[in-house]
Amino acid sequence: MPWIIAAMTASDEWLNVESIDLEAQGVGHNAEGKVVFVEGALPGEQVQVQVGRSKAAWEQGTMTAMRRESAMRVRPGCPHFGLHPGACGGCKMQHLDASAQVAVKQRVLEDNLQHLAKVKAERMLRPIEGPTWGYRYRARLSVRHVAKKGKVLVGFHERKSRYVADMQVCPVLPAQVSAMLMPLRALIGSMDQRDRLPQIELAMGERTEGPVIALVLRHLEPLTSDDQDRLRVFAAEHHVQWWLQPKGPDTVRLLDAGGPELAYSLPEFGITMPFKPTDFTQVNHAINTVLVGRALRMLAASPQERVIDWFCGLGNFTLPIATQALSVLGVEGSETLVQRSRENAQRNGLSGRASFEARNLFELSADDLVGFGAADKWLIDPPREGAFALVKALTALHAAPRETWAAPARIVYVSCNPATLARDAGLLVHQAGYRCVAAGAVNMFPHTAHVESMAVFDRR
Repeated sequence: MPWIIAAMTASDEWLNVESIDLEAQGVGHNAEGKVVFVEGALPGEQVQVQVGRSKAAWEQGTMTAMRRESAMRVRPGCPHFGLHPGACGGCKMQHLDASAQVAVKQRVLEDNLQHLAKVKAERMLRPIEGPTWGYRYRARLSVRHVAKKGKVLVGFHERKSRYVADMQVCPVLPAQVSAMLMPLRALIGSMDQRDRLPQIELAMGERTEGPVIALVLRHLEPLTSDDQDRLRVFAAEHHVQWWLQPKGPDTVRLLDAGGPELAYSLPEFGITMPFKPTDFTQVNHAINTVLVGRALRMLAASPQERVIDWFCGLGNFTLPIATQALSVLGVEGSETLVQRSRENAQRNGLSGRASFEARNLFELSADDLVGFGAADKWLIDPPREGAFALVKALTALHAAPRETWAAPARIVYVSCNPATLARDAGLLVHQAGYRCVAAGAVNMFPHTAHVESMAVFDRR
C-alpha cells in the first residue's frame, strides 16, 4: 500500500485552535487531521496560517489572519513583542492573559508528571505567582555596535535570531533599568572599546533606602582610562555600580571600591543573603521569598531533625532551614560556592547549625550517600539537568538497604525543568519507595515559557 502524504495546510484554510503548547504556539488540526502549530494563536481562535515547516506528522506556521478572538488574548505590554521581523525574543506569552499563562504552566507540570513519569500528585498546590512586570532583577543583555547603522544595540536577541533586538524599553526589567537602556546605548557608543564590549549583566540587590543596581561589563580588551571615566560619570548619574569582567566570572571586580553591597533578604526567617553580581540568584526576588516560605512549610523540619540541602548554592534554602532544624548540611559542586555559603551562615549567626561540603552531585553513588549520613529530610534544588545521580543512588539503597543508613522520610524537590523533575519523580515513586503527595507550579518568569515547580515526596 503506498504512503499517503497529507497536503500542506492551505493559506486560505480556517483552523480551529484547540490548545496551546509551552512555546506559546496554538495547536490545531487541518482539514486532513494533521497537527498544526501556529505562532501567535490562542485556544478558541479561528485562524489562517502561513506554514513555514512541514513534516509527515505535523506542521508549524505563523498566524496570518483571525476571525474569532480568544477571551484570553490581551494587548502585549511591550512594544517590542510580536511576530514581526526584529521582534524581541525575550518573552513568548505577552499576548496571553497572565492568569492563563500560570494555568498553562501548571498543566505542563501535571502533563509531564503523568505522561513521562506515570505519577499523579495526591494534591495540586496553588501556583505561586506575583508581579508580572518589573520583576526581573537579573538579566544578561547583549551589546552590539552596528557600524553600518551608526548605533549601538543593548538588549535581548531577536526572535529566532542571533541579532540583538532594537529595544528602547523592557517592561519586565525594573522601571529604572528599562529607562537606562537608551542611555546605555549612548554610553557604549561613546567608548573607545565599543566594538569589544559584548555583554552587560544586570544584578539588583535590596536595601531599605532603595535597590542596589550592579552592571557587569564584559570587555575583551583592557579599558582605556577615558572609558573608565565615562563609566564613572554614568554610574554617578544613574546611581549604579560598574563591575568589570575581562574573562570568566571569577575575574569580576568593582570598577571603584566602596558603595553598598548586593544582598537580598528573607524576612520571614530574619536572613540577609549577600551575593556577587555574577552569582546565581533567582531573577525574581518577590517570588523567591514566597517559594522559600512554601518549601520550608512543606519540609516542616523540627528542632530534632537533621536535613540535607542538595545543590545548596549560596544557602538560599539552607540558611532558612537552619533556623528550624537541629542541623542542616548544604552540598554543592563548587568549593567557591561552599566557602561563600559558610560566610553567609556566619554572617547570619547560623554557623552552629549549618555546615557545607563540596561534592560533584552528578556522580554520586550509594556509598556516597551512606558517607553523608542519614537525614530525616531532604531538600533538592538542582539545575535544569535535574538530580538523576542522586535519585539513582537513593533507588539503589532502597533495593539494597544498609543497616547504618535510612532514607529521608520527606523530600521537597524544587525544579526549573518539569521534564527532569518528572524523570526523577518516576524513579522516586516507582523504584525508591516514595509517593508524590503534592506538586505545584511557580511562575518565576512571567510572559516566558520557563516553568519552575515544586514537588513533595513522602516515604511509604
